[in-house]
Amino acid sequence: MTTPNPVRQLRLVVHAEDYEAALTFYRDVLGMPEQAAFQGDGGAQVTILDAGRATLELANPQQVAMIDQVEAEGRPSARLRVALEVTDAEGTTRRLTDAGAELVAAPRETPWRSLNSRLDAPAGLQLTVFQELGPA
Repeated sequence: MTTPNPVRQLRLVVHAEDYEAALTFYRDVLGMPEQAAFQGDGGAQVTILDAGRATLELANPQQVAMIDQVEAEGRPSARLRVALEVTDAEGTTRRLTDAGAELVAAPRETPWRSLNSRLDAPAGLQLTVFQELGPA
């Protein structure tokens, strides 16, 4: 018998200096549905966006170096990088760069059969956008 997972949700909390720009980028351009929004005293604002299923990927330095080589021609990734699975990596990458994200590496097929791109996005996040391509 397996023990139920005591963790119910992974929530990445991002300090966004330009809150409106980040909200527009992630909610409106990327298309993450708004789950909840709250306002508080002194102009405090937070919006919780639905990112689908969450996982925590832990990688040792050698794995990070290998991913950096495959995904971004060896350019080192940020210590924390958010990877988002999408249905159309090329189209999503175009929309995000048109909305102000900086392209680090264009979409490319990886040895593990996904199409990955890397971007520097609003609120100081580095993103990997990936599309699963299925079995070889």
